[in-house]
Amino acid sequence: MHSTAPGTVEADYFDGSSARAHRVRLSIAADQLLLQGHGVARQVPLAEVQWPERTRHGKRVAHLRDGGSLQAEHAASWDAWLAAAGVRESRVVRLQQSWRATVVAVLGLLLLATAGYLWGLPWAARVVVAFVPQSVDQSIGDAAWGTIAPRWLTPSALPPERQQSIRAAFASAVERMYPERKRPTYELRFHASAQGRLGANAFALPGGRIVVTDELVRLLEGRDDVVLGVLAHELGHVHHRHGMRSLVQVTLLSTATSVAFGDFSSVLGLAPALLGQLGYSRDFEREADEHAVQLLRASDLSPEVMVTLFERLAAERPAGREGGSRSDIGIAFASHPADAERIRLFREAARR
Repeated sequence: MHSTAPGTVEADYFDGSSARAHRVRLSIAADQLLLQGHGVARQVPLAEVQWPERTRHGKRVAHLRDGGSLQAEHAASWDAWLAAAGVRESRVVRLQQSWRATVVAVLGLLLLATAGYLWGLPWAARVVVAFVPQSVDQSIGDAAWGTIAPRWLTPSALPPERQQSIRAAFASAVERMYPERKRPTYELRFHASAQGRLGANAFALPGGRIVVTDELVRLLEGRDDVVLGVLAHELGHVHHRHGMRSLVQVTLLSTATSVAFGDFSSVLGLAPALLGQLGYSRDFEREADEHAVQLLRASDLSPEVMVTLFERLAAERPAGREGGSRSDIGIAFASHPADAERIRLFREAARR
């Protein structure tokens, strides 16, 4: 800072030792700030003054290195005095006062946040999950199973031979698609939905447990190729470790939003995380659909057979309801993309 002293301004001086204010007149000469008032005559090097940032409202408070401070009630007079004295504001302060710079900063922040949400968090989750042993998936899946099974499921009423037929067909398809060393570990289980809450459904838990409801098997009676496609979709969740990635992503997103909003317990901080997880779940469903396409092709079946699933689900779904699942219970039941989008994916895959 530099300057000559073309003017003065009044302020209250606090010496840092007492709460008493001393009225002083300030001026700048060479590289010194001069304080003159009743019982006060000081010279302070400008380098030892922490000048206040210019704001639209409020008084100006300058801090001195020795613990003292200067307070000016008339902000406009203070700003004009400093400007006339040649004390330049920092670049940051000047940018803060520019609406153009503010708009650019906000847009840049939004772009950065969007890029982090779309690519950064999924990439980070993949990296983290790569270092997490499969045993952790199993533990989480077991814990989820202990909560889901008693409330939502009952023993299957399907004949044992029918269950075995589906198991054998699915095992054969998995063997065709995967070399032995790369086959994902899974456990296929059949259950009826308790009081019809889940209806025709299938889901996969972290660790490899795949559950199919009796209602889904009956809905697809005579179309074991479609049942195979459904199981391939669920195995895709297991293969890509969507359960663990989902937990990691929602944890990272919750932490980021909590830091941004300054409250790790507020609903405001949790809402963006929940909304973000909805989008990530849909991405996982698309990835699992692609896995189903690959397994069906490995079994010499057209991916278009999956269209039958949506047609039969639509036939039993209450009027006006969209979606491939009638349940919504946490990590196992991710939010599916619209039926039309998924039908288009399978039909396009069949034409390739």
